Amino acid sequence: MTADDQARHGVDPDRIAEFRAREAERYRLARRKSETAIGSGIPGYFGGVPMHWMRDWPMPFPIVVDKAKGAVIVDVDDNRLDDFCFGDTGSMFGHSPLPVSKAIRRQAKRGLTYMLPTEDTIVVGKLLEKTFGLPSWQVATTATDANRFALRVARAVTNRPKILVFNGCYHGAVEETFVRLKDGKPINRPGLAGEFRDYTETARIVEFNDLSALEHELAYRDVACVITEPVLTNSLMVLPEPGFHGGLRELTRRYGTLLLIDETHTVSSGLGGYTAKRELEPDLFVLGKPIAGGVPAAVWGMSNEVALRYTAYNEKKEPGYSGMGTTLSANALQLAAMRAVLEQLMTPDNYDQMERLAARLERGLSRTIARYLLPWHVARAGARVEFICAPPPLRNGGEAEAAHAPELEAAIHVALVNRGALISPFHNMMLVSPATEKPQVDRLVAAFGDIAQRLTA
Repeated sequence: MTADDQARHGVDPDRIAEFRAREAERYRLARRKSETAIGSGIPGYFGGVPMHWMRDWPMPFPIVVDKAKGAVIVDVDDNRLDDFCFGDTGSMFGHSPLPVSKAIRRQAKRGLTYMLPTEDTIVVGKLLEKTFGLPSWQVATTATDANRFALRVARAVTNRPKILVFNGCYHGAVEETFVRLKDGKPINRPGLAGEFRDYTETARIVEFNDLSALEHELAYRDVACVITEPVLTNSLMVLPEPGFHGGLRELTRRYGTLLLIDETHTVSSGLGGYTAKRELEPDLFVLGKPIAGGVPAAVWGMSNEVALRYTAYNEKKEPGYSGMGTTLSANALQLAAMRAVLEQLMTPDNYDQMERLAARLERGLSRTIARYLLPWHVARAGARVEFICAPPPLRNGGEAEAAHAPELEAAIHVALVNRGALISPFHNMMLVSPATEKPQVDRLVAAFGDIAQRLTA
């Protein structure tokens, strides 16, 4: 971190390095069993872990979890952590919520997958339409798959080749979204492994909140679909400016382009997601992660118009495999868990509780930032809260990328773990679940305050 970074982020670089070193040692001393088990890597796994993201946490080595329940994780060293990560939204309604646990146990006695519908399937179809507003649905295993399939449909019914994304976006491993703007020009996202294709040939890219740039790219009339989160969440949170979503919808319709809203993170905004709360009108809708309470599952929906167009397309296309769908998608276990989530966890009461506590967390963090005169701010989308180590506002993905303070953020993450709170490793996201309790929020605010005091003393 340079002197310019210090001016932007408000903390001396040497102090950050010293603080992080102390916290790393404190972390090690409290986790001897985890260090023994995983410090040098777990035998049998490339890179020492079964999924390489497990190495992306900023701690010296990953925590080995013993169990999790509600909003608490306990590791093998018997350290108890208030969880505000929830598997990066996968367990947004808490770890092993009772309705989901019961559904899993019940279905486990009846078979897990047989590529045929169940009684739960019949109920879930109605619940998806009621909850999210669109009439036609399909089930996938991940949001990545759901996005891929929905974009295939968009291309099929529009007969257009290109997808438009916003700079800084994240939609899983969807290839067309791996583009970024550098000095105003589209490039492949840096760091892609084993990739030889130039995705700028199939994707257009503009900055979030820039309706003029959006119209310029749509005017080519070769864009099948705009894919976006309603709030950018994986680049540091970027909120839509007033009028942006209305303009996005008007422009996509004007130029014959479909609109796909990916609610995988922003479903924290309220019942039905940000789409229902702000009365957005997508042509396609994707939701992964929390839809089945932690069981891998995702859904994608179509408006009636898109469904009719896709039906007509299928009637005329050459017979054969569509290239969409996977064998374990819509399996019995997924549908059982999904029904439990939609019926018993995605409720107005749960969302009201999440919203109240998230607002309390936002106020507490903001007061701490003001108390220590830090040039930071807090952003929130429903139950999703994020502290950002830069002045507000962030208008787009480019500004969000520039606002990152990797060393500072990593130091804060480790220090929070040492004070009993776990937040998402890939950004500064904190999620409030129905299982989260007021004392947990207050402990997180107090821990954040202690860290801010030590960094600025």
